[in-house]
Amino acid sequence: MPIEPYRVEAYNTAKQSENKMHDDTVAQRFGFSGGLVPGVDVMAYMMHQPVKKWGRAFLERGLIEARFVKPVYDGELAELTAAEDNGVLSIEVQSRGEPCATGTASLPASVPAVSVSDYQEVAAVAERKPVDATSYEVGKWLGTAPRDWAGEAASEYLRDIREANPIYAKEGFGHPGLLQRVMNRALTDNAILGPWIHVGSRMQLLSAKKAGDVITARAKVIGNYDKKGHRFVELDALVVANGKTPLAHCHHVAIYQPREQAVA
Repeated sequence: MPIEPYRVEAYNTAKQSENKMHDDTVAQRFGFSGGLVPGVDVMAYMMHQPVKKWGRAFLERGLIEARFVKPVYDGELAELTAAEDNGVLSIEVQSRGEPCATGTASLPASVPAVSVSDYQEVAAVAERKPVDATSYEVGKWLGTAPRDWAGEAASEYLRDIREANPIYAKEGFGHPGLLQRVMNRALTDNAILGPWIHVGSRMQLLSAKKAGDVITARAKVIGNYDKKGHRFVELDALVVANGKTPLAHCHHVAIYQPREQAVA
């Protein structure tokens, strides 16, 4: 069966966040038309079609990968198309008539074996300092402050990402896009960043998140490098519920110090 296209009126949930790349004025200094809709929210849009196709099974063991190539802006229409080939959905997000994100989603036959003990549990730093060369040294472990989205907070998140699939309320599940928000926190809970950009992520779900679960990330820095003047960081992480249940194995890539561009 063809995969039905999905359309979302994008919403910038981070206008007031510490990351000023989501602020219109600052983002324009970097050559963008306005504040960027967070990549984690664009990735949440990309989860709609695989969840609609595979339902609860995708929330329990689905695999999704996304790369963000151009911004999605507040109030603009994001159009998502998906095509299936040999059990893999190829997903594209278009806005303003151009591709903004690409990715894939699939449903592995079983949950990959991942041990919580392989990921070191550390607390977020007690006092954040401005990001420098030591903030994300390769091999360093990063923790996050515990977070939960229960009750109205969970409902508000679904409204923010324009998600109307009834499975979350019916089954008492939290949306897996929240796990990506926690991945961002592995960066922001451990350093004071200037404007920065989420580039892409790969997320293997290991268990369905329950509404109200207390979530943390245990992240190891596996890359820190310069590319075309941007400073990149890569994380290998396990997102954990209630200190014991693995929810997702994630690879997260971000530009934590972008090269400033002249406004076109």
